[in-house]
Amino acid sequence: MLGHNEDARAAIFADTRAEWLIAFQGCFRQNITVVTMYASLGVDALIHSLNETQVSTLICDPKQLKTLAAISSKITTIKNVIYFEDGETTNDLGLSASTSYWKVSSFSEVEKLGKNSPVPPSLPTKNGIAVVMYTSGSTGQPKGVMITHGNIVATAAAVMMVIPKLSSNDVYLAYLPLAHVFELAAESVMLSVGCAIGYGSALTLTDTSNKIKKGTKGDASILNPTLMIAVPAILDRVRDGVLKKVEEKGGLAKKLFNIGCKRRMAAIEGSWFGTSALERMLWDVIAFKQIRAILGVRMQFILCGGAPLSGDSQRFTNICMGAIIGQAYGLTETCAGAAYTEWDDPSVGRVGPPLPCCYVKLVSWEEGGYTVADKPMPRGEVVVGGFSVTAGYFNYQEKTNEVYKVDERGMRWFYTGDIGQFHPDGCLEIIDRKKDIVKLQHGEYISLGKVEAALTSSDYVDNIMVHANPFHNYCVALIVPSHRILEKWAQEAGIQHQNFSELCNEADAVSEVEQSLSKVAKALRLDKFETPAKIKLLPDPWTPESGLVTASLKIKREQLKSKFKDELQKLGE
Repeated sequence: MLGHNEDARAAIFADTRAEWLIAFQGCFRQNITVVTMYASLGVDALIHSLNETQVSTLICDPKQLKTLAAISSKITTIKNVIYFEDGETTNDLGLSASTSYWKVSSFSEVEKLGKNSPVPPSLPTKNGIAVVMYTSGSTGQPKGVMITHGNIVATAAAVMMVIPKLSSNDVYLAYLPLAHVFELAAESVMLSVGCAIGYGSALTLTDTSNKIKKGTKGDASILNPTLMIAVPAILDRVRDGVLKKVEEKGGLAKKLFNIGCKRRMAAIEGSWFGTSALERMLWDVIAFKQIRAILGVRMQFILCGGAPLSGDSQRFTNICMGAIIGQAYGLTETCAGAAYTEWDDPSVGRVGPPLPCCYVKLVSWEEGGYTVADKPMPRGEVVVGGFSVTAGYFNYQEKTNEVYKVDERGMRWFYTGDIGQFHPDGCLEIIDRKKDIVKLQHGEYISLGKVEAALTSSDYVDNIMVHANPFHNYCVALIVPSHRILEKWAQEAGIQHQNFSELCNEADAVSEVEQSLSKVAKALRLDKFETPAKIKLLPDPWTPESGLVTASLKIKREQLKSKFKDELQKLGE
């Protein structure tokens, strides 16, 4: 009907919404490969992705269409454009003469076409490429990962086995980018189970979220979900919000909250066996009832992925929200499938055993000092094999050959670059990343990611990038401080300032944050060379829109180094 054939590719360039998934499944029904890109992708990366895959049909939000119209002269293969309606007409879309060769249709118009002139399905095979998923990545141009239909089915089936209580009675809250493999895999599972999906956004998630009008409810309060997935940054924000409210109430409410947390912690960790159902109910009413309402009182299970979740945040969420929280480990290259915490595992800091759809092994990395012979647990690079391992990178055979390898038995393995260790019960723990390790002047190895994860526990740190120069024997750090915490300290300390930028340049403020980092480093037993010798406070947050963090809020190290090269140079002097 639109002149799109099976061999051509369609791209979805939009924020997470119901129409995104409907369009996605519609393409699958006709065996059309879908190219996905983050809505926050930069212009250069967007042009690269669309041209490399020679997309002929583009599906997008109206606001993205305006962006595409501005670069239409640089994307020459697009013929059809389908936009999701948000009240706009074609006259409101900002199209120009340069886009006159596009056939522009609204989503509802295409639905009517299909209803009035149905086309028989052309169903895919398991080895067919379902998705070319462009990852924002932490370095260089985005790479398109080729995910097969078999990969998607394998991961979905495996997750349904390790989280067996999923049913059509569940309600799932969707708000992370569908162009991220974690959200796409999760929603594929929900479709397989037959549960309801409600769509929101990270900016409207709770009643106190940034985009919520005062006096109105957030997505979680309205939907009242039983399931959701999250990235650590989201759970950290929820935790900070809870602690802020507890601090503001103070007095008896604060004391009861702290006592309730300690009793629950003791019960979970098994050091106090007298916890009765009656006491649990009592503490729920006294200390946790209002907190649970933040994510909906029916919340039962939260799966966290995208980056390591600290044990403190995991326990806090478990205690205060009353929901089981597990960790997931997977990559775009493994279709999100590698290792997931099992439903009934109360441990923290681990990502569970391998999913039933794949194998996980460790390979020694001698240079970094990680070997499978290490005691008390074997350590090494995490390598994933099996049905969730994807077909490789689109039009990038050199990189594919570098990280995808076939063994003598014909098993295909993906080398993740992550360092893990296996616990005696078969659960995997991610402890490092090869790219994040730097050898300092005196021969010591410093793991930037490990130090960043440790120092994030400082109340003053909202985001952090640790930097180490091989020609020095120390590290430095760029820090986005918590606006609320630093302003509160300044008020108590009597520090006069015009705005937050001025406060970040105050020597006393820098000194206060440095002291906090030193305390955290000492408590977590970091070596002296792992504690930043100098820091720079940056007032503006790092967002996916700024290109400084990924859609799952992991820092983009190379981009940060480039943007703040002058600041890093001064810190290294």
